[in-house]
Amino acid sequence: MADVKTDDPPAHTHVVHEVVGPEFSPLEAASALTVGVNSLLVLGVLPALLGALADEHRLTESQIGLSAMLELLSMGVSTGLCGLAHRPARLRLIGVAASLTLAAVDVAGMGAHGAGLLALRGVAGAIEGVLLWITIGFIVRTSTPERWGGVFFTIQTAAQLALAFVLAIYVLPQFGADGAFVALALVSLAGVIPALTNPRAYEPLPTQPGEHGAPPPRGWAALAATVVFVAGGGAVGVYLQPLAHAAGLDAGVARTALWMSLVGQVAGGALATVMAGRVRYLLVFIVGTALTLVIWTIMGLDVPPWLFVADNVFSGVVSLVLAPFIAPMTIAADRSRRAAVQTGAAQLLGGAVGPLLSSLIIGDGPVRGVLWLGSGLVLAGLAMIVWLRFTGADDAL
Repeated sequence: MADVKTDDPPAHTHVVHEVVGPEFSPLEAASALTVGVNSLLVLGVLPALLGALADEHRLTESQIGLSAMLELLSMGVSTGLCGLAHRPARLRLIGVAASLTLAAVDVAGMGAHGAGLLALRGVAGAIEGVLLWITIGFIVRTSTPERWGGVFFTIQTAAQLALAFVLAIYVLPQFGADGAFVALALVSLAGVIPALTNPRAYEPLPTQPGEHGAPPPRGWAALAATVVFVAGGGAVGVYLQPLAHAAGLDAGVARTALWMSLVGQVAGGALATVMAGRVRYLLVFIVGTALTLVIWTIMGLDVPPWLFVADNVFSGVVSLVLAPFIAPMTIAADRSRRAAVQTGAAQLLGGAVGPLLSSLIIGDGPVRGVLWLGSGLVLAGLAMIVWLRFTGADDAL
C-alpha cells in the first residue's frame, strides 16, 4: 500500500504536491492536463458538428442524440475500465498511441454517414476515454483536486473555444462536416507532443486490508449522483441547434451561441479555480442548479438572437463553475479517492445518458421537451448530493 503523505514539499522545490506517491514536475503536470484537453476537445464542437451532419442529411435528428450518446458512453466506459488499473504505467506510450489512433479515426469520418458514422464515433470515444483517464488520474491525486480541475477545464475550454470559432467562422461554412473531421485529426496529431512528456506512471491509491480497487458504497452513490446531474446538461446541450431553430433562429445563431458559450466556460473555469478551497461544494451545486433552471427557461422562449447567445454564454459560466466541484463532492463521500478516479467516467456516462433519454423520450417530437427532461434530471441529481452530504460522516469540502 502506498504511503499517504502529510508533509508539504520543501519550499525551494518546484513540484506539484500529491497526496499519494512522488511529486510531479511542472512539465509532467502540464503534460498530463494537456493530454486530457485532446480527449475532450470534440465535446466543445459536438453540437455544431452534429448539426452540420444533420443539415447534410448524413444523420437524422434522432441520430444526433444517438451519436452523442455512443461517443460519450464509449468514452466513459473506457475511462472507467482504465481507472480500475491497480498501477497506471507506461503513460507516455499509451498517450502517443492513443493520439495517433484518434487522428486516424477522425479522418475515417470523412464521407461517412448513418450507421457507419455512428460506429466510428463510438470508436473515437473509446480512444478519447483513455486520454482522459491519464488526466483524471493526475487531478484526483492532488491535494486540491477542484483547483487542478479548474485549471484543466479552463485550458480545455479555451482550446474548445479556439476550435469552435474556427469551425463556425470558416471551416463549416466552407468545407462542411468533413472539414471539421480534418481539423479534429490535426489536433489529435498535435496531442502526441504532450504525451511524450507525461508522467511515466502513477502510484496506486491506498486500500485497507481486504479491500479491492472498487469504491465503497457511498462512493458509488456519489458517482450515481454525478451521472444523474450531468445527464441533465447532456440532454439539453446536444440539442442546441434544434432549440435555436425552435426559437425561429438559424444555424448561424446556434454556432455563434456555441462558441460564445465557450467564452463563458473559460471564465467559469477560471472562477472555479479561484473558488477552490474557499467555497464548499454543496453551496456551489445549489446555486448552480437554480441558475441552470433560469437559463433553460429563457432558452425555451422565442427570444431574439442576442438574448439566445447571451443566455448560452451565462450557461457556459455556470457549467464550468460546477464541473470541478464534482471531484471534492465525491472525495467527501469516499476519502480513499477510489470513487474520485471514476468521476470522469461518471460525467461522461451522464453526458451519454442525457442524449439517450432525449432521443427515447422526445424522439422527433417538440424539441423543447428536452428542457423539461434536463430540469428533472438536475433536480434529482441535486437531491442525491444533498442526501449524501447530510446522511454520512463526511464533512463538506
